[in-house]
Amino acid sequence: MESVGKGVWELKTADERTWYRVIYLTRIGDALFVLHAFEKDSRKTDRRDLEIAKSRLKLVLAQLRAAKEEGDGQED
Repeated sequence: MESVGKGVWELKTADERTWYRVIYLTRIGDALFVLHAFEKDSRKTDRRDLEIAKSRLKLVLAQLRAAKEEGDGQED
């Protein structure tokens, strides 16, 4: 889902009442990061939902970088 970021995917389904979406980041190591899950009334994804996913993607990437830096700086 390039509109959110590289490595981001979307699962979507619908029933007679509404549309459902889950925006997630490709699995990293043994973790799958769900960035946002929501219901919507139309096929078009609201800009607010995309911004939430983008914001959460930035947080996840920052946490992963910080964890990697911590791991690189430790001696065995």
